[in-house]
Formats: sequence, structure tokens, C-alpha cells
Amino acid sequence: MSRRRTFLPYPRLAATRRAGRGNGFSLIELLITLGVVAVLATVVVPVAQTSLQRGKEQDLRLALRDLRAAIDLYKKASDDGRIQKSGNDTGYPKNLKVLVDGEDDLRDPKHSKIRFLRKIPRDPMHPDASVPAADTWGKRAYASEPDNPQEGDDVYDVYSKSKGIGLNGVPYRKW
Repeated sequence: MSRRRTFLPYPRLAATRRAGRGNGFSLIELLITLGVVAVLATVVVPVAQTSLQRGKEQDLRLALRDLRAAIDLYKKASDDGRIQKSGNDTGYPKNLKVLVDGEDDLRDPKHSKIRFLRKIPRDPMHPDASVPAADTWGKRAYASEPDNPQEGDDVYDVYSKSKGIGLNGVPYRKW
């Protein structure tokens, strides 16, 4: 029985083609893959940035709500006669630190402290983490105009000092 041999005109070329197919990607495949990755990156990066900004805005909203609620509670305690107040005093706290340190409760025989906050929240839009939390906020005094908030003898309201604009189009200072 004779074996029949197949004749290949270029045996080395056939061996090279077979061996080269499993070794890697062609240049076109690499370029297409890089193009797809680039398109995905252009979609993912803005979404991630928006998500990060939305998280900071939520933190700002909560911090403002907590601070304003504490200021209102202080004013209510002052109006109810639980906190000592002088004749020309507005009843608002002198500074934000008073909300944490507390005031003596005049109605309590032991004169225990009334505290309004556990700690002062930071303004999440403030760029410098080394600044104390109370100094990251802009403070508006009771005698100050709403359109031009200025610090004064008391703290009537707080606002962010950031010059940025929220996703809703409203500057953070106006929140």
C-alpha cells in the first residue's frame, strides 16, 4: 500500500500561517478594541463626575438643613426663656460653636446644658480640609440684608462660600 502525499506548493508558508493564527491580535483588531474602549471612556467619565457632584450636593443639602434646624432650635429655646438673653439680644446664637458647646437650661434646676448639634458639619464644597468646620460656612447676621449677607453679632443663617453652580443651575451660595 502506498501512501499518498499531498503536495503543497509552499509548505513553509502554510506552516507559518497555521502557527501565526493563535499567537496574537492583528493591528486592526487592536485599533478597533482601543476605539471601543475610548468611546466607552468618553461616556463613563462624565457620568462618574456628575455622580460625584450629585453626592457632594446631597451632603451640602443635609449639612445646611442640620445647621439651620439647630439655629432655629436655639432661637426657640431663647424665645421660650430656656437660654439667658440680654435686652438687646436677638435670640440667635453668637457663633456656630455655641450650638455644639450648648447653653445652660434656665428651666432645669440643675442647669444642665442644652446642646443643639453634636458637631458642626463641614461645607462639602469647601476646598481646604485643614480649615475648621465652622469657618467653612458663610454666616449671615440677623441685621444683614438677604441679598448681601454679612457677618455680625449673631448667626441668623448659614450659606456655602463656594462660587460653584449646582446641577440645578442655582449657585451654591443661594441654597
